[in-house]
Amino acid sequence: MKPRRFLRAAAIAAATLLAACAARPVVVATAPVTPALPYEVAAEPERHAGAEVIWGGMILGVVNRESQTEVTILAYPLDEAQRPVPSAGTRGRFIIVLPGYVERHDYPDGLFVTLSGRLAGTRAGRVGEHAYVYPLVEAAHVHRWPAGFQFDRPHWHIGIGVGVRL
Repeated sequence: MKPRRFLRAAAIAAATLLAACAARPVVVATAPVTPALPYEVAAEPERHAGAEVIWGGMILGVVNRESQTEVTILAYPLDEAQRPVPSAGTRGRFIIVLPGYVERHDYPDGLFVTLSGRLAGTRAGRVGEHAYVYPLVEAAHVHRWPAGFQFDRPHWHIGIGVGVRL
């Protein structure tokens, strides 16, 4: 009987450990999320109007308007923990619309964010001398990543075999 109890306890401990290591989302959508990317939404805004998104990227700038703040983001794909992956290449640009005044110090250029929100149209703008259409996202939740977050991942290497290094 004792070996059986030990096996059960070991199985429970292993399951708990695996659950603790699972990536948890940092933002949650209130409705089903569209898989569209910012550049796809910019190309066909009417097709995606009002859709929920979970996007992320790097802050390029902040503009405080009279009743809202707009944060321009360079989009990157997200990993399983909803962290932006800068090494994977960009996915376009978009603007986060936040109610009221937001202190620029809290959203500095170069900071990475992940957000959930609803698509609220587009805005024509420019990137350098090129015309650009920015999707607008009314943010429900914005998660700001600490500097260096992309280097904080655990690195696991498990292998069996014989190898030769030169």
